[in-house]
Order: sequence, then structure tokens, then C-alpha cells
Amino acid sequence: MELIQVRVDSETKEAAVTLFEALGMDLSTAIRSFLKKAISEGGMPFDMKLDESTLKAMAAVRSMRETSERNGNSEMTLDDINEEIAKARKERKVRK
Repeated sequence: MELIQVRVDSETKEAAVTLFEALGMDLSTAIRSFLKKAISEGGMPFDMKLDESTLKAMAAVRSMRETSERNGNSEMTLDDINEEIAKARKERKVRK
């Protein structure tokens, strides 16, 4: 048998202990049940949903990453990016 340690605030632990005792089990049994259910489900045994703004932000990041990869600059470092910006500013000054 393996040992798993989890840190939670005291209010969460107390509420969980109260809940699971009402269901006739201790906290360790409840956690083992959670892990076994997650394994049998192949994921979290409850719905996990993202709100609309998070989904939009994730789509925007994905789009920026795809654009960066298409443009061949997805591997640029911050120094590379700053160098490109400095070059563009110089070129703009020359054109004026």
C-alpha cells in the first residue's frame, strides 16, 4: 500500500470529513473511491467546464501559436523578438 499526502485548508478537510462520515466512510476511503472512479471513468469522475471567456482566450492563444508557426517565428526567444522590433523601428525611421 502506498501513502499519498494532500494538503488542504482545515475548513475543507472538516467539511469533507463530515460529509463522508454521513455517507458511512472515512476520508481515506472516500479518496480511494475517488481515485478508483477516476480510473474507471478514464478521467475526472465529474464534469469540468470552462467558462466562455476562458474558451475564447484559449482559442486566441491557439490561433496566435498557429500563426507564429506558419510565419516561421514560433521558436523565437524574447531577445530575438526585441531585435526584430528594434530593426522594424529603425526601418520606419529611415522611411520617414
